[in-house]
Amino acid sequence: MHHLGLTRSSLKPDHLLQTPDTFVRTPLPAASGVEFVVHAAPRLGAGFTQFTAEFAQGGALGQAPAQRFVFVLEGQLIVECQTEVHRLQKDGFAYLPQGVQHLVRAEGAARAALIEKPYSPSPQGEAPQIVIGSEREKLDTPLMGDPALRVRALMPDGPAYDFAVNTMTYDPGAALSMVEIHVMEHGLLMLEGGGIYRLGDSWYPVEAGDFIWMAPYCPQWFGALGKRPAKYLIYKDWRRHPLGA
Repeated sequence: MHHLGLTRSSLKPDHLLQTPDTFVRTPLPAASGVEFVVHAAPRLGAGFTQFTAEFAQGGALGQAPAQRFVFVLEGQLIVECQTEVHRLQKDGFAYLPQGVQHLVRAEGAARAALIEKPYSPSPQGEAPQIVIGSEREKLDTPLMGDPALRVRALMPDGPAYDFAVNTMTYDPGAALSMVEIHVMEHGLLMLEGGGIYRLGDSWYPVEAGDFIWMAPYCPQWFGALGKRPAKYLIYKDWRRHPLGA
């Protein structure tokens, strides 16, 4: 329903809050039976792209122009790469290095978060490998020793990989212990629950389904509200020198 131009969505020079009431879907090349919500892209000022991909029955997503991370939000997806076939259930994920031939397809309706970034080679020459897994199988690690705020790392942490993807889960009332200001860029998709996000000098109520882009050095802080945990999927660029060397 249209509410006379009201929305929680907001765009500022150093951040974007994009709420589902403002999502616009579009087709993209190398895909059939898939519609995309483009959340972050170079036109925004981002160094990566993040989408929500909505697969119809039989929908398929072909080769990416960059390295690709896929996280299943609803339904299931089949990932075919290097003669292997992997079936991803909800919360399953796949990392596909740049140049790896692959196909992502759905037998039924499904939704996925996609993150794509041109690869920045490791100065040591290490090459990233295909990664297939499930968020549910990853161990919780308390953030800064706080058991009410837990991180699950989905990407390997090593010099071959130039970005990280984590989930972060907050018990009701849990919050970051500090306002973070740093060189890393973020793309964040709220998966469950909600709370309050500080972005720059603005404060926003956020809930499941919202997307947030944070530019480098954007002041950021989150606290969970409500009676259920809050959880989000978060991307950051990682392990490369700021000068690009």
